[in-house]
This record gives sequence, structure tokens and C-alpha cells, in this order.
Amino acid sequence: MKSYDEWAEAQEHTTVEVDGHDLDVAYYEEGTGEPVVFLHGIPTNSYLFSKVIDPLVEERRVILPDMVGYGNSQQTDNFDRSIRAQEVMIRGLVDDLGLGSIDFVGHDLGGGVGLRFASHYPNEVDHLVLSNSVAYDSWPIKIITDLGLPESARENSPADIQGMLDDLFRGTLYGDDPDEAFIEGMKTPWNSEEGVTSLVRAAGSTNTCHTTEVDPRNVTADTLLLWGLEDEFQPVRWAERLEGDIDSCELVGLEESNHWVPADRPEAFREHLARFLLD
Repeated sequence: MKSYDEWAEAQEHTTVEVDGHDLDVAYYEEGTGEPVVFLHGIPTNSYLFSKVIDPLVEERRVILPDMVGYGNSQQTDNFDRSIRAQEVMIRGLVDDLGLGSIDFVGHDLGGGVGLRFASHYPNEVDHLVLSNSVAYDSWPIKIITDLGLPESARENSPADIQGMLDDLFRGTLYGDDPDEAFIEGMKTPWNSEEGVTSLVRAAGSTNTCHTTEVDPRNVTADTLLLWGLEDEFQPVRWAERLEGDIDSCELVGLEESNHWVPADRPEAFREHLARFLLD
């Protein structure tokens, strides 16, 4: 598995227009074949999935963007970072890379983007995987709404935010021996004044209406819900509701996993992805 620095070095960049802003989008790409797009949530980046893509890249073209405002994508303080805007980014990226129809794997906010995209473009998403995804009015959670207050950007230094993120991941990764490389990979992109402001703006862009306005019953893609059962942020009851609303849907609950499922249970995550997307 690549280190975060190796991952970042291997990323490519393209420009996508989002609401009149030409924004730089960093993405990691590997493999050939039919495309699979992965999308992370807050406060992570595409490195979240670094442990789970190996089986797919042998047969598929795997694309993992950093959402705008996140990771190594553009972080300037002049554009929307909401999941509505991230859907526009994905629309532009799919078109720019000539992907056509795709499979989509989304975690947390990335799952909310996947729900929107699969609902709005039902003929372009064949398979949808949602992992501890935001949906309905399950979000934002208090830690994110507090972080999104404008004064958070003025009152917190990069060191303050690094400490907060360190505590967050150490407190919510499952088990007593967290992956240090994973934690550093999640924290590093925010370690600057611009990064602090970008994270606060991302938190402030969490808008419940951007999921409540979407009816999951409009999703026609075959759907897999890969859910960490110990999640305190997006409890499994939201997955159970999605399972009832999406016609072709399977819920797989993963024991010994909190919110960060690709990091907590990478082997199981890989196995279920391969079964669902490759078989």
C-alpha cells in the first residue's frame, strides 16, 4: 500500500467548472476497464480508500477524486463545498474523463453525493455502494456544525486543527491500535492556514436539504450498503431505511467497525466490493 505522500505524488489534476468557478480537482487513477468512481467524506480525502482498491484495479478503471476544498484539490476560499456542489464536480469529472456510465462507491458525504448522482442520472450509475453514508436528515452532526461556524477559521491555528483531527480519528477508529499512516494521511491536507479555512468552510457547507430533497426511491442502480455497525455518527438505522426505499438493495453490516469502515475493516470491505462489482 502507498504512503500518503506516494499517493499524493501519483495524483493527476484536471479543471472542472462548478457554479462558474474553474476548480482544480486532484484524483488518483489506476487500472483499466469499466470505470469505478470512489468518493470520500468529511474530514477525509481519497486516501481513505487506499487499502481497499487492489482487487478492483486488476479489472477496472478506478478513479478516486479529492472533493473540491479537500485533499489536494483546490482549497481557496471562494466556492461552494456542499454535496450539491460536489455532485456538480463529479458530473464534470465524469464528462472530462469520458467515463460514460460508472459504478460509484461513496463514504459519508461521498455517499450523499452518490445518492444525488444516482437519482439524477439513473442511466449512468450501474452499481452504487454506500458506506456509512449521509442520507435523509441524518446529518450534519454536532462536531461538524460547531466546526463550521465562521469564527472557527479565525480562532484555530493549523496546530489546533491537527490536534482536533488527531483526537477525532483516534477516538473513533475501532480498536486500540490505530493505523498511524492513515491518521497522518487524513490530517496532512489541512495542515496550513488555507487548509484550516477550507475545512471550516467544508463543515459550514453541510446542508441537510441537499439529501432531504433527494428521494432514494428514484435510485435504480443495484445498491450495496456496507455499514460499520459501531458507527456513532451514521448509525445503521439509516442504512435500514435506505434498504427499504431502494428497490435493488442489500445491507451488509460489518462488526468491529466504527464510521471509518475502509480503515477499520479493509479486508471485509475489499471482499464485499469485489463480490458486488466484479462477480
